[in-house]
Amino acid sequence: MGRRAPALQPLLPLLLLLAPTLQGALRGPRCPEPCNCLSDGALRCTGPRPGLICLSLTYLPVKVIPSQAFRGLNEVIKIEISQSDSLERIEANAFDSLLNLSEILIQNTKTLAFIEPGAFINLPRLKYLSICNTGIQTLPDVTKIFSSEFNFILEICDNLYITTIPGNAFQGMNNESVTLKLYGNGFKEVQSHAFNGTTLISLELKENVHLEKMHSRAFQGATGPSILDISSTKLQVLPSYGLESIQTLIATASYSLKILPGREKFTSLLDATLTYPSHCCAFRNLPTKEQNFSFSVFENFSKQCESTVRKPNNETLYSAIFAESELSAWDYDYGFCSPKTFRCTPEPDAFNPCEDIMGYDFLRVLIWLINILAIVGNLTVLFVLLTSHYKLTVPRFLMCNLSFADFCMGLYLLLIASVDSQTKGQYYNHAIDWQTGSGCSAAGFFTVFASELSVYTLAVITIERWHTIAYAVQLNQKMRLRHAIPIMLGGWLFSTLIALLPLVGVSNYMKVSICLPMDVETTLSQVYILTILMLNVIAFIIICACYIKIYFSVQNPKLMATNKDTKIAKKMAILIFTNFTCMAPISFFAISAAFKVPLITVTNSKVLLVLFYPVNSCANPFLYAIFTKAFRRDFFLLLSKLGCCQHRAELYRKKEFSAYTSNCKNGFIGSNKPSHSSLKLSTLHCQYSVVHNKTFCKDC
Repeated sequence: MGRRAPALQPLLPLLLLLAPTLQGALRGPRCPEPCNCLSDGALRCTGPRPGLICLSLTYLPVKVIPSQAFRGLNEVIKIEISQSDSLERIEANAFDSLLNLSEILIQNTKTLAFIEPGAFINLPRLKYLSICNTGIQTLPDVTKIFSSEFNFILEICDNLYITTIPGNAFQGMNNESVTLKLYGNGFKEVQSHAFNGTTLISLELKENVHLEKMHSRAFQGATGPSILDISSTKLQVLPSYGLESIQTLIATASYSLKILPGREKFTSLLDATLTYPSHCCAFRNLPTKEQNFSFSVFENFSKQCESTVRKPNNETLYSAIFAESELSAWDYDYGFCSPKTFRCTPEPDAFNPCEDIMGYDFLRVLIWLINILAIVGNLTVLFVLLTSHYKLTVPRFLMCNLSFADFCMGLYLLLIASVDSQTKGQYYNHAIDWQTGSGCSAAGFFTVFASELSVYTLAVITIERWHTIAYAVQLNQKMRLRHAIPIMLGGWLFSTLIALLPLVGVSNYMKVSICLPMDVETTLSQVYILTILMLNVIAFIIICACYIKIYFSVQNPKLMATNKDTKIAKKMAILIFTNFTCMAPISFFAISAAFKVPLITVTNSKVLLVLFYPVNSCANPFLYAIFTKAFRRDFFLLLSKLGCCQHRAELYRKKEFSAYTSNCKNGFIGSNKPSHSSLKLSTLHCQYSVVHNKTFCKDC
């Protein structure tokens, strides 16, 4: 061991040199010079300290910055307090009467829980105060700073425990213009008169993700702001007072802000960056003004702006208004004396143009007419068919399904027409609520369900007609109700599934104001749209093929089709072919749009929506039921039960009885045999009850 001792001797000077450093590390953070960290956990940095301009206090080991902690440091321009894990409180008068102090930074001190009122007092040259990433729970008191500096900047950011901006929070802070950077905090509310007594150049409330309420008079008593940034907040409405001065509005990712105040409130707005394209429509017709200045706070300089001869750069103008020192410290160039034109982003796209739901006035009239006819007509058909005492046959059952599908289409049109009436002239303020809400989803579901069920039912009706004529002499081959019910059940399930897919992410109903699944951004959405269109085309081909066969069957005298079936087949061939002819233009333009090659605008597609798309739902109850003799018979027999149209109903009973007795004599009773109760005639009573009973309606 004695032999190894000389080998350690060269290390002794190095160990002695590192000893103070190691001792300081063991003791923890050192108190920064020229300050003293007292035993009671307080900090003292008293002066005077000639030549000391910047005081950087990092990793402070103290808990308190007491009153008058920096007394006498009159030459200090900047004080920075940061990266402290011990500091808990800043007492009143801590920053008091530091006449040359220009910047105060209190950052990354998460243990700092309290800044007492009056901590910042009489700092006439203060230009920048930053309090960020601390644990304080109330907004610091800055009302006694009394700064006289132009464009004072207050930055309060990333303080997650501050929940409220109270009234008069900044009054007395500065008697010139102010920029407030209040971003990333825990704000939930901005109270009335919060900015009273300030002249605001810019107010940044961005990234306050919990901010939901801003009082309508938050800007009462303030001048400005000229720039307002509320990006990434939950604000639902803007204040109704104080928006006249805003020239730049930034509201990106503000998804809760769905309604903007009337555009007459934004009398000075020049630049808007918003979340929803529809909001830019509010300012589309806003008259643009050429303004002498970009900011209303500089209106007192407008005469100087007009009288100063401008050079290619703005040196002459700026030097005439501001001192050279102020110009060098100013970070912004706002382009004074230059005319401004309004700019708004994001601009409305082809799917959401700046217009109401119904782009044309004549469409408003037509859509009400069509939806009323569709709803009333189909309800009438359903009521008469379901209350009739006649046996429910396959054709009547299919007509009930068709009427219900067309009734759903009428409900869709009623929803669209109602919302259009309520939002006329201001749809841009309701577009987001409507298109992303349950109302548009319900309307979209109704229209897709109705259209698919209607097409499916028309195809089944056609096949049933063809089958009836083709197997007219084979009664055991006729379609029965037990066959029709599962067939239509499949149609209901298919139509429901197709209508539900956009609600679970396969395309969607939110793309356009008329709530049709027009989103083809993804491959799955394109496949969905094309599948629907191709199925409709296939249904049309099947119907055409069936009616061609029906036509040739009717022309063939060898087949023994009944005269009644033949007439029905001819009529239904004309009606269904007409219906699908009306759908052809919609299918054509929809297929082109699905391949992202639109041949028609959304505005013009609304004409197709009203004139072609729902016309079948309006016409079907009349062409398929109301205009038929069988329906009129059921209708008048139903009215006769209510005491109306007795004479007309009696005529139908007589015809029915004659046909029934004729069939009986010939030894044949049709499958559509009337019920026994309908054949109990009381002729004398039926003929004269209308005359003698005043409660009955007049004969029809």
